[in-house]
Amino acid sequence: MAEATAIALDLAIVAASIGALWVGAKLLVENAARIARRAGLSELVVGLTVVGFGTSTPELATSVDAALVGAGDVAVGNVVGSNLFNVGVVLALVGLLNPVPASSALVRRDGPVVVVAAVLAAAVVRDGVVARAEGAVLVVLLVGYVGWLLARGGPADAPEDSDGEVGGRSTDTATGAQTSETTANGGVDRSTLRSAAAAVGGLAVILVGARFLVSSATDLARLAGVSEWAIGETVVAVGTSTPEIAASVVAARRGSSDIAAGNLLGSNVFNVLGILGVAAVVRPLSVSPVAFDAAVWLVALSAFVVALLATRGRLTRLEGLVALAVTLSRWAIDAL
Repeated sequence: MAEATAIALDLAIVAASIGALWVGAKLLVENAARIARRAGLSELVVGLTVVGFGTSTPELATSVDAALVGAGDVAVGNVVGSNLFNVGVVLALVGLLNPVPASSALVRRDGPVVVVAAVLAAAVVRDGVVARAEGAVLVVLLVGYVGWLLARGGPADAPEDSDGEVGGRSTDTATGAQTSETTANGGVDRSTLRSAAAAVGGLAVILVGARFLVSSATDLARLAGVSEWAIGETVVAVGTSTPEIAASVVAARRGSSDIAAGNLLGSNVFNVLGILGVAAVVRPLSVSPVAFDAAVWLVALSAFVVALLATRGRLTRLEGLVALAVTLSRWAIDAL
């Protein structure tokens, strides 16, 4: 009876923590996207960096927290599971709702990076330990990737109603940002300051939610007799990926295909290079042998989806169903 009560309590904390992550990411991404658009970044770059990386902050906070407490399987399972979920479930759902066209720039420039990131994930977990040096290399690669994106991003080209939001509310456009609401020194307008404050508040909510999610998820795995890897790759990964679901579905329904696809591809790159890298730098990660198997599935699924986008220029409903089936099969294998 006591064990059942403890499991129910942990499930409730997991649900509340996931809700906190979603709210925090919504605040962070919407307001960071406003600021980025005022800086003149293109829709594609906003989707790949601000929205893509911003919606991955729950994964970052969760994996770093898991690394600090020695839960390597939760930290890495969260990364691999989130990436599988992004390309195999979220992108598939977007394709089912509204077949996703992809710009040639997105596929040609960033598709191969997604596949390479998946290969790197498989490489660093193959021996069962992600060392600090490996994590540092991943972080350096991320810095280079972001610098390359920003250098090639060009001026803002998004339509006025495209804002990279996480949810249904409209946000400020790139134009019209410079109003008379300026500070006394004329440097930064008040709207930008409000956006920055809201983004910081969202980040704080994410950090608190991540701490409770990791502690309750590891307790749940122990009480239910399930491996930490399985919990990390499924429950934790799906929970931390809720911002990607919201951002991509909303973008697809509003016709912002570059935001929808760029968000998911950008998140997958950031998850491996940034989250796995930073978590390993914080503390070397010991993982179960199943981590390599799951990473190989991720490589195959990533290559499959990118190849479809490259050859057909879109992800159809049928192809989305295939990607969804592959991901669900992987989870079924881990559950056995």
